[in-house]
Amino acid sequence: MKVLVVGSGGREHAICLSVSKSPRVDKIYCAPGNAGIGQLAECVPIGAMEFDRLVAFAKEKEIDFTIIGMDDPLVGGIVDAFEAEGLKVFGPRKNAAILEGSKAFSKDLMKKYHIPTAGYERFDDPDKAIAYLQTAKMPIVLKADGLALGKGVLICNTLEEAVEGVHTIMMDKKFGDAGNTMVIEEFMTGREVSVLSFVDGKTIQIMSSAQDHKRAGDGDTGLNTGGMGTFSPSPFYTPEVDAFCKKYIYQATVDAMAAEGRPFQGVIFFGLMLTEDGPKVLEYNARFGDPEAQVVLPRMKNDIIDVMEACVDGTLDQMQLEFEDNAAVCVVLASEGYPVSYEKGYEITGFERFDNENYFCFHAGTARNEAGQIVTNGGRVLGVTAKGDDLKDARAKAYAATEWISFANKYMRHDIGKAIDEA
Repeated sequence: MKVLVVGSGGREHAICLSVSKSPRVDKIYCAPGNAGIGQLAECVPIGAMEFDRLVAFAKEKEIDFTIIGMDDPLVGGIVDAFEAEGLKVFGPRKNAAILEGSKAFSKDLMKKYHIPTAGYERFDDPDKAIAYLQTAKMPIVLKADGLALGKGVLICNTLEEAVEGVHTIMMDKKFGDAGNTMVIEEFMTGREVSVLSFVDGKTIQIMSSAQDHKRAGDGDTGLNTGGMGTFSPSPFYTPEVDAFCKKYIYQATVDAMAAEGRPFQGVIFFGLMLTEDGPKVLEYNARFGDPEAQVVLPRMKNDIIDVMEACVDGTLDQMQLEFEDNAAVCVVLASEGYPVSYEKGYEITGFERFDNENYFCFHAGTARNEAGQIVTNGGRVLGVTAKGDDLKDARAKAYAATEWISFANKYMRHDIGKAIDEA
């Protein structure tokens, strides 16, 4: 079969690698792709938001199955556009992708269906938001309602910071229209855990747990990024936590979306906080996490096409997800200065030792220059991932593998997975 993957980052590279291992697939296209994906798939110069061109391409090439990796096209309704032309596509429709597309919607959903989450208020008026903050307990969390590349969340320790945050999100519009509405949320403390799941509208199957590292600097300092590294599984995601979440969060979310007339088919990413009062939902995403996909998918034993087709066909209850009894750690190699400003175009060397079995180098921001060299082309450049017998083994191997890669202005955190030592 012929498969089209839509997207251009490390997540899409991980998806393409999984697809390439399916014996059912003999041709992969990726739009627009990147230099690493180009070694597995034929990259097509069509942007992820160019729905008409993507649909036309899928029809012209007689694509059997399309996988949408990114949040923007999902929230924009790309699945609806493909389905309208009778094309088989993996991902939630627009009315279900709102689960990620609007934080206000998702918070209201959790409140209505008694899904554990932090207390919150939503605001469309910055003056009313500031008035509310005058009486609120600090620290507090401000969230732009819409998509903001994973960066539209501000944790404010003082009233002054919070007021400045309202200006940043709602008045200065740092995150564009995503800040037209804002959610102010109580600050929760505890361990963060990410749990990915496959959903077919009624049945949910949980993948292996993971933990992301959002801050740019060691010790969780600096600005929020799209993710500087991750590990899987999380030692803090215990059988007790799993049982609680299955009872009160996972199936409850799927049932709530169905009850709202928004059946969800695709991947739901549950961002969880393990608080003293039990697990609570921090956020939902309507697709694979990035870089969580880079540590979860390499450990999945199932044929990804079989699982994704079951989600589309509504037969996920007949599947059983299986994961290797090991661990994986991903360390993101970024361009110095990310997420603020950074230079591009530096040659990258050292890919030869990655075998796509135990050591992986997922491309996030790369391109080929006119000379055919692979060069840096973004803030997050590569996701260096290694599998090991356990988390400590995988972490040691991943950091060893980061030394294989060279490019000017290479930057990374040195404490990805350090929490493992505390487990």
